[in-house]
Amino acid sequence: MDTDRDETEPEGVGVSTTRKTFALLEALKAEEGVTIADLTERTDLPKSTVYRHLQTLTDLGYVIERDGNYYVGFRFVELGEQARSRKVGYTAAKRAVFELGQETDERAVFIVEEDNEAVYVHRYGSLSNTMIGQRRPLHSMASGKLILAEWDDEAVSGYVDEVGLEPITSNTITDPDALFDELETIRERGYAVNNQEHMDGLRGVAVPVYTPDDEFLGSLAVFGPTSRFTDERVHDELPTRLRDKAGEIRVTLAYG
Repeated sequence: MDTDRDETEPEGVGVSTTRKTFALLEALKAEEGVTIADLTERTDLPKSTVYRHLQTLTDLGYVIERDGNYYVGFRFVELGEQARSRKVGYTAAKRAVFELGQETDERAVFIVEEDNEAVYVHRYGSLSNTMIGQRRPLHSMASGKLILAEWDDEAVSGYVDEVGLEPITSNTITDPDALFDELETIRERGYAVNNQEHMDGLRGVAVPVYTPDDEFLGSLAVFGPTSRFTDERVHDELPTRLRDKAGEIRVTLAYG
């Protein structure tokens, strides 16, 4: 008999166990080095349950224990790299992001959609890769709006109904009609702009990346402070530079 199972939970024992495991991993991710007592408090799980799950994760190498503190292990890096390279195009985009960042001297990113969220796959312009794998609302970013522009109206309406248009800043688009107008503009001009919609003082530009078979792969973007991202640069220089890099990715995929 599994005394660890929540009797009110409709899922099977395996699902319940998996949920608890990932609750622990999310708690570990939030802070560098966490004790069993801390995890028990943060997850509302019994101490015995926390200990048992941690022992399994430690045995498998996904969690590391040092002097009573637990950390996410480097084995997750291997899984993350597999996700970032599961499509050939994702690997090709990595070089383009690096070159784009160097050429513009700005932060450059390659972003894809997963489960109605924008996910950072590659990034240039920071001493760390802390943003890799991070998720953001589609409607508040240049890349996210570009992705939404690739969808038909029915799919966009589904996003609005399911996810909503939460305001991230005072400039975030929160009206469905305004969003549809914005997406139509993006389709017409071929690039998307973020006007301080995700963070005050920050603007961004994004273009689509396609495979040789015209399959949408993801979004290539640069972003930076409003002082450098003037209207002229946002609407003239950067879209052209981004399209060139997106074209290079397409050629690389076509000819290797």
